[in-house]
Amino acid sequence: MTNKFQQFCDLQNRRQFIKQASIGLGAAAASGMAMPATAALPAGCHHPPKAKRVIFLFMAGAPSQVDLFDYKPNLEKLHGQPLPKEISKGQRVTTMTRGKEQVICAPIFKFAPQGESGIQMSELLPHLSTMADDLCLIKSTHTEAINHDPGKTFFCTGKEQPGGASMGAWLSYGLGSLNKELPDFIVLTSAFWSGKVNVQALYSRLWGTGFLPSKHQGVAFQTVGDPVLFLSNPPGVDRKIRHKMLDFVAKVNQQQQKLTGDPEIQTSLTQQEMAFRMQMSVPELTDLTDESKDALDMYGPEVHKTGSFARNCLLARRMAERDVRFIQLFHRGWDHHSNLPTHLRGQAKDVDQPIAGLLKDLKQRGLLEDTLVVFAGEFGRTTFAQGKKDRNSYGRDHHPRCFTTWMAGGGIKGGMSYGETDDFCYNVVKDPVHIRDFHATMLHQMGIDHNRLSVPHQGLDQRLTGVEPSRVVKEIIA
Repeated sequence: MTNKFQQFCDLQNRRQFIKQASIGLGAAAASGMAMPATAALPAGCHHPPKAKRVIFLFMAGAPSQVDLFDYKPNLEKLHGQPLPKEISKGQRVTTMTRGKEQVICAPIFKFAPQGESGIQMSELLPHLSTMADDLCLIKSTHTEAINHDPGKTFFCTGKEQPGGASMGAWLSYGLGSLNKELPDFIVLTSAFWSGKVNVQALYSRLWGTGFLPSKHQGVAFQTVGDPVLFLSNPPGVDRKIRHKMLDFVAKVNQQQQKLTGDPEIQTSLTQQEMAFRMQMSVPELTDLTDESKDALDMYGPEVHKTGSFARNCLLARRMAERDVRFIQLFHRGWDHHSNLPTHLRGQAKDVDQPIAGLLKDLKQRGLLEDTLVVFAGEFGRTTFAQGKKDRNSYGRDHHPRCFTTWMAGGGIKGGMSYGETDDFCYNVVKDPVHIRDFHATMLHQMGIDHNRLSVPHQGLDQRLTGVEPSRVVKEIIA
């Protein structure tokens, strides 16, 4: 007994102790959080949830709300005029436009009221416009980040700095699994084709776990080859042999777990078991031969291309059917500092029919009721032009002070706009929604009080919504 105790002490160091203690406290917090107020509540919920799962459509690069969603008819009259100082208020701009004249540029695309609700939407989104009565446009979204990497990191993890836990990781940690054969959190990134410009990099920390146990991280599907790396057995190794290998590795890891108490060993065991089950579940998930022609046609012709955004939208519906908790789609190429009219047309065409198809498909199958679909980029775009001022080749700079996001399904009111910007689409003038508020509302729809889902780490109770004040936007909840 003494030798074993000494061996255990020798294996521990200060870092291991702190890590183990902090995660232990986190597990205790999660355990306390998971105690339902009533027997009817699902595990982990603080109140009855409106949604069981989230499909998050992240448009990396920042779509222009001025040209897509936030209709400002007066801009046509103001086109070519300097942005008034009382509107810009000396707000921070990027180095690309700092010190340069800020000339208003009206969008060249037409807007029209859509659906019974009459929501104004751009002509670039003819398919999505048919679903206007299911959308809640949040036109007053704002953030602090003005550059892409901190902007994406903030939206995906609640912090501008790397190291935070991602949205999907928080939901996996707080609510657990609905399907033991598939991961709680799956990430799909679109392959991009020739002609794309300013394609921003994506980092695994955007779907990572930060200070949470790594078993809650997102599993990124590949656009070529096996959907998941090393999913197929190597030549000469069949499923029976692989099972024996995993059993042996599990025994070794269990022995090491008893010696060190390192929680990541248990995480490794869990992930290996999941990987083995995924050898059966993932091929079935990604095999589209059982999809009808009508279902495929809803998503558009690109659905037949592996790695396309359209195909990923269809896969997202199949994942929702199989109760994957958090499904995040990344689509890049929205960073339009020049030739915006040309490039925005291409980007809109990429996503318009697939997103409309996803919403229609979910609705027809009765899944939209308890699936929260979310659309967002990291920030917005300026109303003043960048680069050439020509109407056919203008660009727009980064703008964190206002941009449009939207939610649909999952207990959210459809056919409405929330929040307002000024006549220049430059400042929020009514009902501001910070990214933290956005996160708080998303968690609320999943049955979680954002103030109570926390983990102690580095002397602070860490939350997706951080320590700054944030609120649930109750006005958009059905």
